[in-house]
Amino acid sequence: MRVYNTLTRKKEELKPIEEGVIKMYVCGPTVYNFFHMGNARPFVVFDTMRRYLEYRGYKVKFVQNFTDVDDKIINKAREEGVTAGEISEKYIEEYYKDAAALNVRKADVHPKVSQHIPEIIDFVKTLVDKGYAYEAGGDVYFSTRKFKDYGKLSGQNIEDLESGARIAVGEIKKDPLDFALWKARKSDDEIAWDSPWGKGRPGWHIECSAMAKKHLGDTIDIHAGGQDLQFPHHENEIAQSECCNGVPFANYWMHNGYITVNDEKMSKSKGNFFTVRDILKEYDGEVIRFFLLSVQYRNPINFSHQLMDQAKAGLARMENAEDNLKHLAETGEGAMTPEEKKTLESFDKYRQEFIDAMDDDLNTADAIAAVFELITAVNTAVKDGASRQFAEKSLDILRELTGVLGLLQKDREADIDDEVRALIEERQEARKARNFARADEIRDLLKERGIILKDTPQGVQIVKE
Repeated sequence: MRVYNTLTRKKEELKPIEEGVIKMYVCGPTVYNFFHMGNARPFVVFDTMRRYLEYRGYKVKFVQNFTDVDDKIINKAREEGVTAGEISEKYIEEYYKDAAALNVRKADVHPKVSQHIPEIIDFVKTLVDKGYAYEAGGDVYFSTRKFKDYGKLSGQNIEDLESGARIAVGEIKKDPLDFALWKARKSDDEIAWDSPWGKGRPGWHIECSAMAKKHLGDTIDIHAGGQDLQFPHHENEIAQSECCNGVPFANYWMHNGYITVNDEKMSKSKGNFFTVRDILKEYDGEVIRFFLLSVQYRNPINFSHQLMDQAKAGLARMENAEDNLKHLAETGEGAMTPEEKKTLESFDKYRQEFIDAMDDDLNTADAIAAVFELITAVNTAVKDGASRQFAEKSLDILRELTGVLGLLQKDREADIDDEVRALIEERQEARKARNFARADEIRDLLKERGIILKDTPQGVQIVKE
């Protein structure tokens, strides 16, 4: 597999530190609100990366943090008259609900900042002891200029950064480029911990460095997140981690492109964002996931209801292919014919096209295209029916590939309630009694509910719109 490494600005062969094992850290949410579609993209993309690596035989140790110590959480707690801990725990639970709707699996470890304060303090102390950081009025700052490679990830140089750097009111750092590792408590209602520099809390950047070190080691294989994190967050992580540990922090840096609305980056600050919770009121979570994977992850993707409807239609095509094969597997008979065996063997080329696409820097757009080519070939092969074995084997291949993408993971039959099943049975009885008017009436009633009945030689097939 080749991945685009932001650090080197080129595609590189993925070579793990330990053979057969990938250690992967993905920046998670700051838990003070529901996450929006822009946040959802890295969650879905790197969940898919994890699934694909496992599909290819790697053991993946996947870590995604929760930032539960942050100014935004403190401010939200003040607004609602509750503790910062109550805010963060509430939105961690809401994260899990929305992530599950998108078929995003839980990480192997979801570390919280609040549970890693000793590790963070030790990390900061090491930087101070090594001369890379200094205390000023209870705050601790990283001396940016002391890390000679600063800017290597984002491609910025010190001179350019210096021209735009300012020291904010209340900061007493030595250099405008220095950034906070530890922040002194400013008011009694701020969450804070004891430290060698007085009561305070971690700066944002130090959190991920300390948690990655604890759970994955000094050097990890892949560090990933949204494009907006390249600078300053990931740049600062590299500086403090490599100064602390004395070795490279991550071998591969992967960043997904923005989601745009009218060609502007979706963000809370611009007010042009849509939460996943809101979009789930209009579209199934798998439709959202399909939409997010329909474009190769490094390219921007524009959000619109038109594109979401296209994603819905694309997913429906996959679902219908699966339903058709399930129906044939339940109603077909016998083993494969020699012709079916030959046809099944020809499906291997679509699996290889899928793998080739995913091996090329996780090109999910081309991988989805390969799945649709498979579906076209399957539909052609079974248009006049199929043996049970052929249907089952074809279904296995379809589910194998869509499973890597995190699609077709839900039991859609569970969505058909008892009332709908009763109507389907009544229609069957009406057809037997040649009461076609009632049969057509029931068919139209079900169509209004998004359920299409397809009469086949093997019996009635339920197709959801």
